Amino acid sequence: MNILKKVLTLVVLLGTVNTYSQIKEFKKITVADLEQKVYPNDTSAVAAYLYQVGKVHYEYSMGFTTVTTVKTRIKIFKKAGYDYANQIINYYVGFGSAPSISISDAYTYNLSGGTIEKVKLQSDGKFSNKVTKNWAQKKFAMPNVKVGSIIEYEYVIRQPGISTPSKWNFQYRIPVAYSEFNVTTPDYFIFKKNQRGFLFPKVITEPAQINNNTIPATKSVYILENIPAITPEPFVGALQNYTSSISHELSSVEIPAMFSGGYYEKVSNSWETIAKKLYDSRDFQDELAKTKYFESDVDALIKGVDSNKDRVKAIFNFVKSKVKWNGDEGFVCDEGVKLAYQNGTGNAAEINLMLIAMLRYANITTNPVLLSTRDNGIVLFPSLALLNHVVAVVEADNQLLLLDATDLNATPGILPVKDLNYQGILIRKEANTAITVDLTPKTISKETHSLSYVIDSEGVAKGKLRKSYTDYRALEKRTELSKANEDEYLQNYEQDHHSVEITEYNHEHLKELEDALVETFSFSSKNDVEIINNKMYFNPILFLTQKKNPFQQEKRICPIDFAFPLERKYNVSIEIPQGYKVETLPTAITYVTGDEVGTFKYLISANENKIQTQIIFSIAAPVLPEDYYEIIKDFYQKVIDKQTEKIVLTKI
Repeated sequence: MNILKKVLTLVVLLGTVNTYSQIKEFKKITVADLEQKVYPNDTSAVAAYLYQVGKVHYEYSMGFTTVTTVKTRIKIFKKAGYDYANQIINYYVGFGSAPSISISDAYTYNLSGGTIEKVKLQSDGKFSNKVTKNWAQKKFAMPNVKVGSIIEYEYVIRQPGISTPSKWNFQYRIPVAYSEFNVTTPDYFIFKKNQRGFLFPKVITEPAQINNNTIPATKSVYILENIPAITPEPFVGALQNYTSSISHELSSVEIPAMFSGGYYEKVSNSWETIAKKLYDSRDFQDELAKTKYFESDVDALIKGVDSNKDRVKAIFNFVKSKVKWNGDEGFVCDEGVKLAYQNGTGNAAEINLMLIAMLRYANITTNPVLLSTRDNGIVLFPSLALLNHVVAVVEADNQLLLLDATDLNATPGILPVKDLNYQGILIRKEANTAITVDLTPKTISKETHSLSYVIDSEGVAKGKLRKSYTDYRALEKRTELSKANEDEYLQNYEQDHHSVEITEYNHEHLKELEDALVETFSFSSKNDVEIINNKMYFNPILFLTQKKNPFQQEKRICPIDFAFPLERKYNVSIEIPQGYKVETLPTAITYVTGDEVGTFKYLISANENKIQTQIIFSIAAPVLPEDYYEIIKDFYQKVIDKQTEKIVLTKI
């Protein structure tokens, strides 16, 4: 069974229903609307979208203009919903003439003495800033927001040229009463449509005209009502993969002969077409071709380094130390590789295109791999607009070695977790080839706990804990430790682990990325051994025992995403107090799920005053379809039930 393929059939559910529905108009806000205390369909909601209507159409006058209008009305039910009064509009500025954006009809409505009070958003509540070379934001904060307020605003973006309609979300973290997306596109521009999620809008499709009826067009209206909030679940890669939405991608341009002899161009019909366009782009190919700025440094770096493996490692580590990632994604440079090299900071494209250029300069076959990060969503069809990141791949001996220098803790072959999103697209300039690359880790990342302790007559357990991490678990833990203050880290550890007292702590190989990361703890635990009527009761792994099943929902709508295969092992040595003997030990057992996705082994033995325990928990598949939910939920519960079984000592 191909588990990953089954997952992907759940991610994007395509198809629409061509049916007519009554399009609702924005009604006047009433006293009753403002008096409403809770959202009827979800009394826990902190806020709700009462209406949200988006319209995209194209105007023509010596060229096309794309016009996007969005009108929104939100009701605030609780203080936790105040964040919805702060809005951010992202818009594209990287193509041709700069767009214009205007915010109008922006008001906050409240009840005051039984009458409706209306406060307008002033210009000092609006802010603009450029996020990257190609994207900018308009921010605004609605005034006088209280529990019970209704906020309403409208904005219009006018973009010169034919722009792809922005992605439209029908679903959010709060419920939506009514959502409508109205798109009118010239028939000369063919757009692919991609629907995501598990809720499908009703669709009205009809012919239309633009430019005084001289250009044929098609109008599509998407309507969805009474939309529940989408709630986070444990082990979900990106919630937006399963959030109901629709997006468009320009597929081809087909101008008839009556307009300057006609014109036809495929835009995004295949990855090969996209690869050619990308390599024809100065923002991409020219940046890869630049080498003068680093040649002397790389020459010195690889002098005397003969093996390609060592050259790759040396150049990879050099780029990571030379240029710090500024947090911006993208496969197109903002300032350019040369300036990023000089300034010591750059976006993802500048860092990884620089890495590719350096490896090529060192005679190592290296190419770009374009991908969509986990928080950007899964890409299932050719679309440059859906990609947001680029990494390097070294090709040698029919093997692919992926590298991403944006993460200081990444190593060759171990990408940052944000990159592990199904597949990437390897593009080669030769013959404009493009192939898919599996980004799913195959190696099991290991976390090993070696626990040795002595229990005294008062039930206090004192001992040492050694934890080692490999591959992705090492990367995650290094990232956590590099950001943490040690005192705060240990304080949080104690609080999260049954108030254990850490008396000594150390870590090894934090910077030696090729080695397993190791943490060592000396501890004293007063809360993990219970004494009742001359008997002691305790779990062998003490404060490390997992007591709550992360899978609590009755049903699961999203695939289960562990990101990478994992093995967690516990090797435990226990010395029991004098005057006690073992009365009861948990029985040894092995659990294996269907398809051997999950495995759990529990071994235990006693000899005189010593108890030895080994526990192994593993998940072999990084992603599972939602119909595995009951299996995984039951598996986790069995593991927890077994881990919480007590060893019983009795007084002699």
